[in-house]
Amino acid sequence: YNGWTNYATWRVNLEILGDIQFEDKTSADDLKEIVEDVVFSQYEFGSGYSLMYDYAKAFVSEVNFYEIAENINEELKLQAEYDN
Repeated sequence: YNGWTNYATWRVNLEILGDIQFEDKTSADDLKEIVEDVVFSQYEFGSGYSLMYDYAKAFVSEVNFYEIAENINEELKLQAEYDN
């Protein structure tokens, strides 16, 4: 999956976190919170809610947020070294 642990990690990094410009070091917990806010704020209660929610929750649970955080923090470190 383009060098990422799994498909879920790659897709979330690409489609949800990819356009965010991080300026400070981040953690896996911070990233998970961002992703869950983006994904689950889109749901409206109604017919089929439970099934969609369950599938989304299962997909997000497969994401390796530690790997994404490590990658973001490494990019920030390299950018800081380049800027200095």
